[in-house]
Amino acid sequence: MKVITIGKRLVAAEQIVLVEAFDPASNPEFKPEKDFKARIVLLNHDTVLAEEAPEQFAAAHELHLLAEDNVAINRAITFRVETFTPTESFKPTKPYQTRLKWHDTNGTEKSKLLLTPPEALVAQIVNGTVETPSGLQNDHRADQAAAATDRAGWRLFEAEGLQSSKVRCG
Repeated sequence: MKVITIGKRLVAAEQIVLVEAFDPASNPEFKPEKDFKARIVLLNHDTVLAEEAPEQFAAAHELHLLAEDNVAINRAITFRVETFTPTESFKPTKPYQTRLKWHDTNGTEKSKLLLTPPEALVAQIVNGTVETPSGLQNDHRADQAAAATDRAGWRLFEAEGLQSSKVRCG
């Protein structure tokens, strides 16, 4: 088991769901002493603030960065991907296209809205490919294989409206 130290807290790597940018302006009453740049969401739905930006945290701890969203995800987690369409009662200010879903340790469904198109997200999680700014694809299977050494066996990735895929890791 890989353990990551974040400030004074020790976190098992497999408990990290995602890492997103932390915006202190979103809660003006919160006045931290440190310059936190990332919010880490754990499987038990706790959050931990980190002084590293999501892209730095992802690189240091073998998480997969979704550049368009500046969100790093842990591909060891079983995710479901759905298309997102705003409703009359819920119209976000950003043009979200995708809802990334997972279950916490209590079995409760959790989700995160993303700008990344759903098909691109499926390709990135399942195939390990990443769209570059020039539109070319880079194959990260070697990086994915290296990261897979920490997790063995089969992992199931479910995609709403797309064929479910089983991916062999390790």
